[in-house]
Parts: sequence; structure tokens; C-alpha cells
Amino acid sequence: MFQPLTLAIGLRYTRAKRRNHFISFISLASMIGIAVGVAALIIVISVMNGFEREMRGRILSMVSHATIAGAAGPLYDWEAVLERAKVHPEVLAAAPYVEGEALVQGRGVSGALVRGVDPALEATVSDVATQVKAGSLAALKPGEYGVVIGRELAWKLGVDLDDKITVYAPQSRSTPAGVVPTVRRFTVVGIFEVGMYEYDSGLILTHWADAQRLYRMDSAVSGVRLKLKQLLKAGPVARELASTLGGDYRVRDWTQQHANLFAAVKTERFTMFLILSLIVGVAAFNLVSTLVMVVTDKQADIAILRTLGMSPAGILKIFVVQGTTIGVVGTLAGVALGVLVAFNVRTLVPLLERLFGFEAMPGDIYYINFLPSEVRWPDVWSIALISLAFSVLATLYPAWRASRTQPAEALRYE
Repeated sequence: MFQPLTLAIGLRYTRAKRRNHFISFISLASMIGIAVGVAALIIVISVMNGFEREMRGRILSMVSHATIAGAAGPLYDWEAVLERAKVHPEVLAAAPYVEGEALVQGRGVSGALVRGVDPALEATVSDVATQVKAGSLAALKPGEYGVVIGRELAWKLGVDLDDKITVYAPQSRSTPAGVVPTVRRFTVVGIFEVGMYEYDSGLILTHWADAQRLYRMDSAVSGVRLKLKQLLKAGPVARELASTLGGDYRVRDWTQQHANLFAAVKTERFTMFLILSLIVGVAAFNLVSTLVMVVTDKQADIAILRTLGMSPAGILKIFVVQGTTIGVVGTLAGVALGVLVAFNVRTLVPLLERLFGFEAMPGDIYYINFLPSEVRWPDVWSIALISLAFSVLATLYPAWRASRTQPAEALRYE
């Protein structure tokens, strides 16, 4: 009795038993449809967030947050650049690197990217040391020409630990036989597996001093790798460093190095969000037919309320309350179900695999052999608001139609 009259009647119509059980059924169906649509949207978006997180983590285990290279070639004053970069408050660590393309020969032949690193400093700027499955990164010693290669590349070359490979660098040298490329024999001292085919099949790590000799760079390096305090601030920090160092240097962050990949993921995520939002919209607009039938069923009640003095606006509010209540309950149920499943995907999927005898992500096909999930609350609130907006919009036409009911016409055959 403490509620406004329109709110009280609207809520009563929602929970009261109706003479027409079919109307009750489609009301429940509308509520379930909204809940399932909202839950599906939350689960799918959370799984896509999880895949994006896994992919970003695996990429960043091999690349640095930002790099500083010479604008027109090798970096000779890299020590001064390294010290100047470390002064920036957002830079945690810095390490030099040497990088170049090469042709690699074992029992097979493949192209690869050779990256010279300092084993003592590499752990401060990347997580590659944790990805080594056989041997170790610490086995890279200057002058010993050891290499750590990806598992896929090792498979293509047909080599294993302690095997020899031949690296052909594009830098040429003059000999009595003519101009020939630089050739070095290396020993495989480690094998890593990141889970990204780009790196597992095409990257070779060696000591940076050996890479300098291979590419005839003397004391120069290709650039300096940086690790930042906050990953998502890599762009602004890179721009600040570029402004500080001047035009003789090129500063790039990890988003620029993989711009196309992350742009594709973002586009796919938005597309899935849009498509699944339409599913929620279809479920929400089932409320239109539900409320139209309710309005038809309640013609006599509406006429009596109008006769007792309720305005058309009051009648409209009653049915808006009823439709919105269905939408709110369906949305809350969907949010609860979606968040619950999204938080437990890693547990539920193996359970379903054992129950139905299938494997969702076979390890011999996919590098990620599980469904990752990451619930981001802003996404959840956005989905809930979209669902509620659809529900409110769906109630407007039936409620307006109810408000246009004429008491004399409605009571003529009662």
C-alpha cells in the first residue's frame, strides 16, 4: 500500500495467476529468452577476452613492450641510449639486442629471424627464459655460437639438442672464389615453445656478441628493448621517449609491432558483440507479443480502472512496469548465469568433454588446448544495460495501445 498505484498494479499483473495460462507461458518464455541471450553474450565475450589475454601474453613473452632502434641503421651509441631510456619513470628494464634474417640449414632448410640477446638481461625484458622446454637460455655463451630455437623450427630442420645447424646471413664477404654470404655453424643448446606459430617456427635466439659477428656489426646493435611498468601505457611512453631522444632514433611499442593482429581481434570481438546483442534484442522483443496478449486479456480491468478515474498515462505506466519487470528479472538471471559459467569455463568444459566424449580444443591441433575466460565487469554492465534498454523499448507500443482503450468499447460485451 506504500507503493504508487501504477507500480503496485503492474507488479501484481506480473506475478498474479492469469486465467489464460498460455499468456503466462509466453511471459515465462520471454523471461527465459532474455536470460539465455544475456548469459550467452557474457560467456562468449568473456571467452574472447580470455583468448585475447592469452595471445597478448604469449606475444609479449617473446617481444618487448617497446624498442628503440636507429632511424637509418645499426645503433652505435646504444649504451647511452639505454641509460637515457632507463631514466624514464615508466621504464623498468632495458637490454640491447641484435636482429637479422637468415637462412638456416639442418637436415632441412628454413628461413628464420635471428635475435641476439644478452642472457643475463633478457629475463628482465621478456619471459622467453620461462618458455624454454629443453636446455636453457643461460647456455648461450659468447664465442661458443649456441642457439635456442623454436620447437616447430627444430622439427622442420630435423634437429634436437646438441645438433649442429648452419646459418647463412645475407651480409656478404669477398673471397678468392667471389662474393659469398656469411656462414656460421651453431649448436642447438635449447628449444623453446611459446604457443605462437610465428615464433615457434621462425625465431632463433643466440648470444648478442655472436650475432654481432654474424651480421658484421662490430660494436653496434640493432636496438634496445624496454620493459615498462604498465603494459597499456606503452604507446604514450614510446611517444615520450621518441620526443626526448630526438629524430635519430625510432621508438616503437608492442601495439605497433602487431597492430593488424590486435585490430583484427578487436573487430571480431565487436562483431560478435553486435550479433549476440541482436539475439538479446529478439528475446526482448518477444515482450511485444506477450504484452499485446496481456492487454487484450485485461481489457475489462483497464476499462474499470479508467472508469474509476485513472488517466491514460497511468494505464501506460502499469504495462511498462509489467514488461520492464520481466526484462529486469530475465536480465538479472542472465547476468548471474553468464558470470557463473564464465568464471568456471575451465572447470565446466573438461566436465562436458568427459560426459559426452569429445575434445573441444585438441592439443595436437591448437596451441591453446583449453578455453580461456576473462570476465570484464564493464562488458557485463554494458550487456545488462543493452538488455534493459531493449526490454523497455519493447513495452512502449503495447502500453500505449492499452492507454488508448475506451471504457465503453471494452465493457460492451462484458
